[in-house]
Amino acid sequence: MATGFAGSFWSSDYAGGLGVLFGKLQQGVQENQQILTVARMRADAEETYASSLGSIGPSTERVTGGFSRDEGASVRKAFEGVRTEMDSAAQNHRKIASNIRELVVNPFGRWCEAHAARVQNSQDDLQNRIKLLDRQAEAVRKFRSQYYNKCRLVEDLEEEDKLAFQDPQSEAAQSPKMKVPTIKMSEPDEGEDDPVDLGDETYQPDQVKKILTHMLDNIKLGDVKVPILGIYQNTSTGSDIVEYIQKHMSASSVSYAERIGQDMISAGFLRLVGNVGNTFANSSRMNYQWKPKVFQMTGIPERKKPLDRVSSTMSQDSFTPDSPVGAAVSDYLSGWNPLNNQFQNETPAERLRREARDSDERYKASVRKLDSLRCNLEEAMIDHLKFMERCELDRLKAIKAVILDFSGAISNVIPSLQSTVDKMMLFQETVQPLGDLRYMLENYKTGPFIPRVTIYENYYNSVDEQTFGVDLEARARSDRKRVPIIVTTILTFLDNHYPDLEGDEARRGIWLVDVPLAQTHDLRQAINTGKTFPHDVLDKYDIPIVASALKLYLLELPDSLVSSHVYEIVKTIYSTTAAETSEETRVSVIQSTLGQLRLANIATLDAITTHFTRLIELTSADDTYVTALANALSPCILRPRQESTLTMNEKFSYRLIRDLFAHKDAIFGELKRASTLTHSSSGAQRPRAISTDESNRRANFEERSRALAAQRSPRATSPAPKPGSHRRDRSVGRPETRFPVNTTSPTERRGTGPSRNSLEVPGSAENSPVVDGKETNGTDSPPEHPAPSSTRVPLPRKHAGSLARNAGKRDSAGSLRGEEAIAPRGVQLEDKPMDD
Repeated sequence: MATGFAGSFWSSDYAGGLGVLFGKLQQGVQENQQILTVARMRADAEETYASSLGSIGPSTERVTGGFSRDEGASVRKAFEGVRTEMDSAAQNHRKIASNIRELVVNPFGRWCEAHAARVQNSQDDLQNRIKLLDRQAEAVRKFRSQYYNKCRLVEDLEEEDKLAFQDPQSEAAQSPKMKVPTIKMSEPDEGEDDPVDLGDETYQPDQVKKILTHMLDNIKLGDVKVPILGIYQNTSTGSDIVEYIQKHMSASSVSYAERIGQDMISAGFLRLVGNVGNTFANSSRMNYQWKPKVFQMTGIPERKKPLDRVSSTMSQDSFTPDSPVGAAVSDYLSGWNPLNNQFQNETPAERLRREARDSDERYKASVRKLDSLRCNLEEAMIDHLKFMERCELDRLKAIKAVILDFSGAISNVIPSLQSTVDKMMLFQETVQPLGDLRYMLENYKTGPFIPRVTIYENYYNSVDEQTFGVDLEARARSDRKRVPIIVTTILTFLDNHYPDLEGDEARRGIWLVDVPLAQTHDLRQAINTGKTFPHDVLDKYDIPIVASALKLYLLELPDSLVSSHVYEIVKTIYSTTAAETSEETRVSVIQSTLGQLRLANIATLDAITTHFTRLIELTSADDTYVTALANALSPCILRPRQESTLTMNEKFSYRLIRDLFAHKDAIFGELKRASTLTHSSSGAQRPRAISTDESNRRANFEERSRALAAQRSPRATSPAPKPGSHRRDRSVGRPETRFPVNTTSPTERRGTGPSRNSLEVPGSAENSPVVDGKETNGTDSPPEHPAPSSTRVPLPRKHAGSLARNAGKRDSAGSLRGEEAIAPRGVQLEDKPMDD
């Protein structure tokens, strides 16, 4: 993410960082007004001074006698010269006032008004977007609660069915210990506490109450006499309701107003009288009765006609909706809609399951809408922040120009004020717009761009709906890989397309390009499915956008790739002075610290580090590029648990990435050996903590059932191969492309180990050797059937100034070996299926 405003004023709730920024921008608006006030008052002062100087001559003329009696006296000439200079000085000061108004006050005043309007428009737009995001987040929480309640009801019903239909002869049914009382949870009331959708807007209960109260006060209510059924009270015509909606609810068309009226019928606020059905239309002949629910919500007393039982016969007047017979017939007719009955003969269990599915879909849809609003907000924030940065820089430049014009308006008229002008020129020379902008960023930034994703939380702990924002280990377990498929797919795609770029500068530059967030979000939406996606999806986008999508995936992880729990440890490592610790000791401590991470994090970090170290080596990148790359990747790899003014200026993540680039083999080689010892020494699976989360009841129940079944029938011996029985095929073939340069002769390569792609990903599909259709491990055993070389082109690596390679051979990982093959120690953190 680019530096400047777009990468400096972010916070977890978005509003905090924007509040700081717009507070400073509004301060700039006030500063503009102060400068404008100085210029305006200086012009007024010059005008007043000119008027005072101009009044000196007429005042002397009012004195009778004196110099007016001597025509040719030299004293009179001197006096007239002094008076003329006074008039000339008055004219000069009037010209100064005019110049200040024309050059400074008028143009700068118009510019200040436009600048204040730009700042206010940006602030209003972003505030409205944040309000929409907050309302949708509240709706997501409500839909999630409804979904979980429905799932609990379904589980309780299933448990009751299991206990109710047991065999009476079974021991479980006869044992009193198995009779566990169950408490059936009542279905939550979803009546007036739920938001109501009217048209394209969603209203909270208090808003609905205000709208209905205003409707009853402004829409004409009357009585409608229906043959046979009687008189309906508290009714309004469809045309009156549409007229109100267009006037007070900003309905742009009659069709949209009719849709709002139909939503009011669906919400139970209105019902059609005198016709069959519940269709809303803009008609003066169609009448709609306000239901008692509306009067209960608004607190307005409902107007009812008292019962009239004078006549002994059932006349038309006595047969009203308020009478028992009329109410029964009216309710029967209003509810009689056989064509709309979609769930006939539905059992309670089926109804609960259907409602659970419906609530799940509503919850998913609300999460997707929230995610879309969040992405739109972030895109708008990026655009507005960049625009506000340009506006602020223009404001500082405008102030610099105003001071120059202000001094010019004076210096062009009165040379005697040259010293004052020189000082003012010195003042305008001291104004440094870029320095002031840098000062503002350094002292008022609130945090880097770290998006906060609200993910869909499935009741049964499934993560098949989303990829971005999901915990890394959960994503890897779902993919059944050590490294999530999205990481290996993107890195493999980049490996295959690096040779298509022209020049090493273009290959290195894809990681430093400032990609528009809207384009990255477009790719994110295409691959954020929670499932494997083909490479042809990535082919539709430019390579820098694909690289930006990987950085966005790492930024949206709930915890950084190197967990924030070890941030203080990393801080301690680099806070120690160089005299107190050696480089070897520091690398050892880093390796020990990374060993505390989960295997999925270690494997993913290994894959990403391998990719970048290979890119740096093959493109002969200089230290300037490595520094820029480490700065760009630092928020993606390691972030503190809580951003503060101190952590924003710390460079520990950058220094860790530099060490990972420089000592990758030493750090990850030891981690692989430690992983091997840990897995070989543990004969059983790692014990898991007992979950107290109620949402895991079904998973725990199924796990207990499998354990009981395993005790009754012993499991067969696992057909796992013996250690060392796997082998790795060697890739053969000659490089035929310019990238990278082949550094070994054919004679030297004939005796070397297996070659690798120039920028391949550990565990990628192209890098996984296949022997007889089965995946092998990372050992260097010679293959029985070498794989054909036509599938990929080997791209050897070369690093300027590296050690001589004639002392030994390189294995598949690129490390030096002796003439005799050394038995491999440990396992490769490759992208193979997970064991647990």
